[in-house]
Formats: sequence, C-alpha cells, structure tokens
Amino acid sequence: MLLKENAVAPNLTLPDQNEQLHELASLYGPNGSVVYFYPKDNTPGCTLEAKDFQALSPEFEKLGIHVIGLSKDSTASHAKFANKHNLSFTLLSDSEGKACEGFGVWQEKKNYGKVYMGIVRSTFLIDAKGVVLKTWTKVKTKEHAQKVLEEARNRVSGEG
Repeated sequence: MLLKENAVAPNLTLPDQNEQLHELASLYGPNGSVVYFYPKDNTPGCTLEAKDFQALSPEFEKLGIHVIGLSKDSTASHAKFANKHNLSFTLLSDSEGKACEGFGVWQEKKNYGKVYMGIVRSTFLIDAKGVVLKTWTKVKTKEHAQKVLEEARNRVSGEG
C-alpha cells in the first residue's frame, strides 16, 4: 500500500551511485527532501524526469530540500545514468526492493495485457523529520518536477 500523507517514511540504508551507503534520513535537507521512485535508468520517461529534477535542483536546494531518486537499478547503472545526464543529486539503489516495499510503490502493473510487478512512478515530499507531506502516484513526467517544486515552495513559505 502506498505511503500516505502524514505517515513517517521508512529510514533504510541504501547505496548511492558512488557505492556509498546512506541512511535515507541523513540525505534530507534542512526542510526535507523530494524522494522520487522511477522504474529504470536511461529509459525515455525516467530520463526526462531526472533531467527536469536536475534543472530545478538549484531551486529545491534554495528551499533547503534535497532531491533523491530511487529505483531498483544497480549502483553501476545509476553511476552511468548520473554521468550521462550530469545529475548532481543522489540516486539510491534499491536492488532488494526494501524501499519500494516500504513506500508502497512496488505494485502490480499492466502493459499491453501483460500483468507484472514493477515500480509505480511516485514522488514523496518529506519534511526534515521524515513525515510525508505530499504524495504523487502514477506520475506523468511532463512538468511533474515543476509541480513538486511549487508544492515545496508553498510548504516552506507556510502556505501548504
């Protein structure tokens, strides 16, 4: 089941694209984090989403919010993806699916009549204490990062 607003995000330890281990909570900025789950490195939708978050990354940083991307891809795959697209934010590898399960994004999917398990593209705006402020699920990548930034601005300014 997808993690809902006001729930506490799981604090798991996962490796990043540089094979450094991090507790998820240690990556939060002073005002929290955007944790976005995506299906696969270097696919069209995931690349577009990553580039959009990268382009807006300085705006998130000004708000004291760190961007974190998460998928089940390996650290080596993440490193290639980050290098190819000049991604400066952290990509965590959830090869065992613990974060996917904990956040509830590992779900049954259907594509051309085929049913399978996979990551449902989802984003979580999380405060500095690990509380989920806002959840987006079944995300359409176009302009999504901008919508998340607007929500983050509202929350930081006290309007959200």
